[in-house]
Amino acid sequence: MDRPSASSVRDTVLRPLEDVGLSSFHWRTWITAGMGFFTDAYDLFIIGVVTSLLTPLWHLSTLDLMLLNSTALFAAVLGALIFGRLMDRLGRKTVYGVEAMLLTGGAILSAFSINIWWLLVFRFVVGLGVGGDYPMSGIIMSEYSNRKRRGFLVNAVFAMQGFGLLVGPAVAALLLGTGVSDSLAWRLMLGFGAIPAGIVIVLRRRITETPHFMLGARGDVEGAAKVVQRVTEAPLPAASGHVTPLNNSGRILWTNRSFLLTLVGTAFSWMFLDMAFYGNSVSASLVMKALQPKGTLITDTLTSLLIFLVAAVPGYWVSALTIDRLGRKFIQIMGFGVMTLAYGLLWLVPGIAGQTTEFLLIYAISYFFIEFGPNSTTFVFPAEVFPVTVRGLGFGISASVGKLGAAIAAFLFPILLVQLHLSGTMGLLAGISALGAVLTWVALHESKGLTLREASNEHLLESMGDAGGTTATRMRTAR
Repeated sequence: MDRPSASSVRDTVLRPLEDVGLSSFHWRTWITAGMGFFTDAYDLFIIGVVTSLLTPLWHLSTLDLMLLNSTALFAAVLGALIFGRLMDRLGRKTVYGVEAMLLTGGAILSAFSINIWWLLVFRFVVGLGVGGDYPMSGIIMSEYSNRKRRGFLVNAVFAMQGFGLLVGPAVAALLLGTGVSDSLAWRLMLGFGAIPAGIVIVLRRRITETPHFMLGARGDVEGAAKVVQRVTEAPLPAASGHVTPLNNSGRILWTNRSFLLTLVGTAFSWMFLDMAFYGNSVSASLVMKALQPKGTLITDTLTSLLIFLVAAVPGYWVSALTIDRLGRKFIQIMGFGVMTLAYGLLWLVPGIAGQTTEFLLIYAISYFFIEFGPNSTTFVFPAEVFPVTVRGLGFGISASVGKLGAAIAAFLFPILLVQLHLSGTMGLLAGISALGAVLTWVALHESKGLTLREASNEHLLESMGDAGGTTATRMRTAR
C-alpha cells in the first residue's frame, strides 16, 4: 500500500485546525499575544509627552528630541530581524516571552535613567522587545487560527494597540492633572509600560509549539496531531512518524520570484504606512503644538486622547470585524487612498492647517482609515503569506523595513514641521500614502478564506525538495 505524500499528511493533520470554530483557546492566545501590542502603543505615545516634560528639565536640543523619538524604533528594526529568524530556527515556543522580558526590563530601567544617554540605552532595549513582538505574536496567532476567522484573530491582536493609545494619554493627563511634579511624572509614565508586558511573560513561556511549525520545520507528525486534537477537542486523524521538513533556507525569499514580489509588497507597503503613521503618532504633541501654539501640554494630551478615542480605536476594530469579508488587499488599498486624500487636502487647501476644528476633523478621519486600513493589514499580510519555515524571516524583514520607515519619520518629523510647516509635511505624507496604494495593488495577493498553507504558497517549497517523501508515516482514525 502506498504511503501518503508529505503534502497530504500535512493537509490531513492541519485541516481540523483550519475548520474548527473559535474557542476559549483562541481567546487566551489573543490576550497573551495582544498585551505586547498594548505596551507597544503605550510606549509609542508616551515618549512624546515625556520629551515635552524633559525638554526644560534636561535642556534638550532638537537633536536630543529626534533621538529620543526614534531610538526605540531603530532598535525595533533589529529586534524584528533577530526574533523573526530565531523563531524559524529554534521554534516559536523556545523564543516566545523573551521579547516581553525586554519590554518589561527596558521600561523599568528607563524610569530610573539619570541622563539622556542612559535613557537612550534603555529605550533601545524597549525597542528590541517591540520589534521582536511583531513577528512572534502575529505568527503564533496566525498559526493557531482557523481559515475563516484568521484575519479577525490576527487583526484583533494588533487592535490591542488601540487600547494602548487610549491608556497612554489617559495616564499622562492623570499625572499632569493631579499635580505630580514633572520630574516624577515622566518616570512614572515610562515605568507603567512594564506592567502589561510583565503580566504575560509566564503565559508566553508556557505556550505550546504550533502544529504548523512542528510539521513544516520539524516533520513531527505525531506531535502536531496531538496539539491539533488538544486545540480542537474533537476526534482527529492520528498519525505517527515523520515527514521530510521543508526547506528553511532564507535564500528562497530572494531566489523565488513569487516570494520576492510578496516580500517587496509586505515590506515596503509597511514602510510607507509607518512613515505616515509614526511620524504623526510619535510627534502628536508637536503636531498639536504647531496647530495650537498657545495650548498647554495637558490640553494637547487630552486632544490626542479624544482623537484616539473617536477615530483610532474604532478603526482597529472595524478592520478586525470586516477583514475576513472585505479582504486584506481591499482594506489596505482603501486605507492608503483615504490617507492620500486627507493629507492632500490638508496640504492643498490654503489656510485649513490654521483652522483648528477643520484640521482636527480631517486629521481624525485619516487616523480612522489608518487603523481601518494599512496599519492593520500590513501586520496581517506577513503573518499569512510566507511559508512556515521562513515565515518569521519574511515577517521580520517586513516589520524591520516598516520600523525603519517609522524611525526615519520620527527622527525627521520635528525638522519637517519647522522647514515645511504643517501643511507641507502633510503633502509629503500624501505622496507616501499614494505609493503604498500602488504597491499593494501590484505586489500582494488576497489571502482571505484560504488555509494558511494555501495563503503562503507552501506547495512551492514542497516542489523544491519535498517531493512527497515521508519516513515511517502512519495515519489512522482516532476513535
